[in-house]
Amino acid sequence: MKMKLTMVEKIRILLRRKNVTIVELSNRIGTTNQNLANKFKRDNFSIKELDEIAKALDCEFEGYFVDKDGERI
Repeated sequence: MKMKLTMVEKIRILLRRKNVTIVELSNRIGTTNQNLANKFKRDNFSIKELDEIAKALDCEFEGYFVDKDGERI
């Protein structure tokens, strides 16, 4: 059985791969380090914030649902 990563785990992996600290990420997306740290603790990000994080890390965020027939919505 494949384990699903939390959004925080996915962001942490990207940060390591891009060699970016959480402090640097908070600066890039225009928020405080404290605010971002709180979001990491709660694992609570809006789609808009995930898009901003993706842009700050030079990648894309693709948020979608996958229907039982495989259709992405």
